[in-house]
Formats: sequence, structure tokens, C-alpha cells
Amino acid sequence: MTTTDLAVPDESAPVRRHALSRRHREWGLAYLLLLPALLVFGVFTFYPFLKNFKLALYQNPPYPGLPSHYVGLSQVGSVLSSTSFHQSLVSTFFYVLMVVPVGLLGGLLLAIAAHKAIRGMSMFRTAFSSTVVSSVAVAAVVFGTLMDPVVGLLPWLGIDPHPAILQNPTWALPAVSLIAVWQFLGLSFIIMTAGLQSLPDEILEAARLDGAGGWTMFWRVTVPLLSPTLFFGLVVGTIYAFQSFGQIDILIGPQNSGFTHTNVLLYYVYQALSIQHDPGVAAVLSIVLFIILLVFTLAQMRYLERRVTYAAN
Repeated sequence: MTTTDLAVPDESAPVRRHALSRRHREWGLAYLLLLPALLVFGVFTFYPFLKNFKLALYQNPPYPGLPSHYVGLSQVGSVLSSTSFHQSLVSTFFYVLMVVPVGLLGGLLLAIAAHKAIRGMSMFRTAFSSTVVSSVAVAAVVFGTLMDPVVGLLPWLGIDPHPAILQNPTWALPAVSLIAVWQFLGLSFIIMTAGLQSLPDEILEAARLDGAGGWTMFWRVTVPLLSPTLFFGLVVGTIYAFQSFGQIDILIGPQNSGFTHTNVLLYYVYQALSIQHDPGVAAVLSIVLFIILLVFTLAQMRYLERRVTYAAN
């Protein structure tokens, strides 16, 4: 009788097989439950996104209905080297710089003001966060009425702008960005409020006992502890600002083709597709917008996350 014949049988093998079989069944059930969502994302998100890479290689004639022809990467080069694209890119970056910092700082200040335990403060919290549920169309119409040179707020204050703000190429983009800031304030306020409520009270109380004043508490204690929240708000706000469209379409509209300062990238995509009837150019611009957002997000994750404090020391 050999040593192999005397080997004790592995009694745990059936248990392992049963656990592996159960795990496979759970995976199958998980994939089955995810299938509807994957189908929706595949049809309405992933397929159009991948189709853009094909459309970017085909040039469409100036008249609709005629067949497109393959031009390869030459169309990408012509779009990226065009003056309209450069002006749109500059306008987009200026727009983002006007919306994101002001929206983040305003949301933080409102959250700090509403964080105090004062009777009736819940009404102010509701008012501060209400902008997040307002539609772009309603906000644009309201602000457009306020900026109207006849029935708006400026004539009531005795100011008679010539030309009107929304017809002025210099002030049109800041006016539109004001609406985006107002809408972003609600989301920024909610994010900052959630971050403030998660701060450890013992650290704040220790800073007060050490004699820290209001500015010192804010800059030396609150901001470092809120750095993860600020980082998240910065990423979300940047994506939101780059994807602004409705405000410009409603308030500027057809004039936007002559207002190079308000022709941001997303509205440029709309113009290329719906007005110029050139899906190839629109596809190139969409891919560029996606790459810009991806690079910005990765850069923020790469360089700004180093300054984020995830744990209180």
C-alpha cells in the first residue's frame, strides 16, 4: 500500500464546489438585473458615442440629402485649425472660469451661514437649495426679463444700456454666466452643507478653545476639513459649466452665430448639427469636448487630490 492510498480524502472539496457554484449563480443574477440598464446605456450612450468617431471621418455636402464621403483625419485637422473653433474654445474657458469659482464660493458661504442652529433656518436652507430644481428654461426667461432694456430691472434702477446687455457682444457671456451661477448655487450649497454636517465637532470645538477667530476657523480648520467636498464640487461644477447650452440658446439664440464671445463648444456642436447640417463637424467637436472634460477631470484628480485631506489629524 502506497502513501497515496493512505491519503485522507479532501472533505472540503464539495464545500468549495458548492460555494463556487453559488457564486456563479449570483454573478448570473447580477448580470441579468444589470441587463436592462446596460441595454439603455448601450443604445442611447455608448453606441452614439462610438458612432461619433466614424462620423468624424466623413464630410457632408452643404446641401442636406446628399451622400457623405470619406475624408479621413483631414476634417479633424480643418476643424481644430479653424478660427471659429479657437474662438469657441476661448469663450468656453472664460465661461467656465466665471461660473465654477463663483458658484463654489457662493455655495460655501451660504452653507456656512445656514449651518448655524437658529430658529427658522430651515426656511433659508430650502430657499438656498431651491435653484437646483429650477429648469434652465424658466431661469433663462426670468433673467432675460430682468435684463430687458424696457421692462427689466436696469430701467427701474435708472440705467439705460445701449445696446441691451444680451445684444452686447462684450456683456452677453457674463450675463448668461450669471444664470448658470445662480443655478449652480443650489447644487453647490447642498454639497457644502453635506460636507459641513460631516465635520467632527470635537476638532471645531478644540479650535475655538484654542482661541481661533472666525477667519482662522474658516481658513485653517474648516477649509482643510472640507477639502474633499470642495474637490468634488469643483469636478461636478466643471462638468456642469462645460455642458451649458439652454441659457445661451434661449437668451442669445440665432444671434449667437455673430456673437463669437458666446459661442461655447456645446452650442457650436448644436450649430454644426442643426443649423449647418454637418454631422461630421459636430462629431469632431463632440469628441473634442469629451477629451477636454476627460483631461480636466483627470488633471483635477491627479494634481488637486494631493491637497485633499480625507482624515482629520
